[in-house]
Amino acid sequence: MTDSIDNVADPRAFRRALGNFATGITIVTAALPDGTQVGVTANSFNSVSLDPPLILWSIDKRAHSYAVFDRASHFAVNVLAADQMNLSNQFARAQDDKFSGVVYAVGLGGAPLLSDCSARFQCEKHQLVDGGDHWIMIGKVVAFDDCGRAPLLYHQGAYSMVLPYPRLQKKEECCATDSAMAGRLKHNVFYLLTQALRSYQANYQPKQLSSGLRTSEARMLMVLENDAELDMDRLLTEVAMPAREIEEAEENLRRKGMVANTGNGYHLTEAGIEQAETLWDIAAKQQDAMLSDFSEDEVALLRKVLRKIITLR
Repeated sequence: MTDSIDNVADPRAFRRALGNFATGITIVTAALPDGTQVGVTANSFNSVSLDPPLILWSIDKRAHSYAVFDRASHFAVNVLAADQMNLSNQFARAQDDKFSGVVYAVGLGGAPLLSDCSARFQCEKHQLVDGGDHWIMIGKVVAFDDCGRAPLLYHQGAYSMVLPYPRLQKKEECCATDSAMAGRLKHNVFYLLTQALRSYQANYQPKQLSSGLRTSEARMLMVLENDAELDMDRLLTEVAMPAREIEEAEENLRRKGMVANTGNGYHLTEAGIEQAETLWDIAAKQQDAMLSDFSEDEVALLRKVLRKIITLR
């Protein structure tokens, strides 16, 4: 215990210890009336108060961008989604124009609002507190967006992502099993199929969403594997989602550089292929886990029955 108290004088040891507290990652932005814009990657974001709605984050006193944050009337906190690691890296590096190639809207006070985030908070400057080698900036939230996307996490100096706690999942599965398979329902194929799908999705969908992609975006990437070029009609058939959701997914993926349209149809870019491989890896691991108690012959029969049912439509 004595050693742990003594090493507080070692900044690197202190930083490593702090790294045990997993945080989300944000990009905080601000602008001045003359058009000057700044943005910094920060994981010091936290809530302060619900009434009034206050949040805080801290900035190094030596940071070049502090002069803009100090003079700006507003700032925006963009909470990054799990697929925005490149954006985090871009704003963490010192460079002349961090906003180069970045899609954003102009928020209150001119603060840039980044696209496809997990959440965004637009804040009036409320209070500045001296915090050692950092300034603690407290903002009053005057507007926010909640996109509900899985967040990008930071833990022990590395990026990470959130998944449901396995013990809670097992508890939910046990409860569902106890109430199922009662009476005539246990012989009804439609009921069994829907319950099987719900059980499968309860484990699989959170893992897929942990990639930071919406369900429609993930489906589109997985359908477009192997350099397939599909037009919108084929996408509607294969993805099995409303046209509006597919069009929104296509727009989002195209903006992220994962999907392109050559005129013959949509296809994956290199970034899209990489993301699709990640999704297929998640799917394969989930499938192996769910079917591990069945023999190869049983799995083959299951696939045969499901394919036959699909063709009956």
